[in-house]
Amino acid sequence: MSATNPPDNLPPYRLLTGPDDAAFCRRVSDALALGYKLYGSPAATFNGQQVIVAQAIVWPTAEASIARPAEGAPR
Repeated sequence: MSATNPPDNLPPYRLLTGPDDAAFCRRVSDALALGYKLYGSPAATFNGQQVIVAQAIVWPTAEASIARPAEGAPR
């Protein structure tokens, strides 16, 4: 595994989504085991049948290039 790039030509930023179940938790856990870091808080919504969750992940070397609001800027 390269320290500067994600393995298997995966993108440096990913948004994992799916039903809130063990399979989704495994997908997030697998990404963390590869070296990705959580980025931001998870999100959840209800589609009328089940809870759908989302979690952004980022490759550590790409994290520094992600724009963040300036301190004191409105969000």
